[in-house]
Amino acid sequence: MTATNSDGIDTVAAGQLRAFIERIERLEEEKAGIAQDIVDVYAETRHAGFHVKSIRAIVKLRRKDPAERQEEEAILDLYKQAMGMR
Repeated sequence: MTATNSDGIDTVAAGQLRAFIERIERLEEEKAGIAQDIVDVYAETRHAGFHVKSIRAIVKLRRKDPAERQEEEAILDLYKQAMGMR
């Protein structure tokens, strides 16, 4: 049998809920810190003279599956040719 508090809420469930929420809050704080670290690294690349927009594009491309990336590049090349951009 589980205990309930004066509001009729199961104290075990309430404790579990609190633990989940606190865990999410900690992870959100970590995520914010990591996001700031990424911003700082991009700022470093800019100060080192690199083109940040191109670096972002490369990071995005590296996340993709190589086959998916090749297919997208082939379609893009085809569309460029159709538009007279080659």
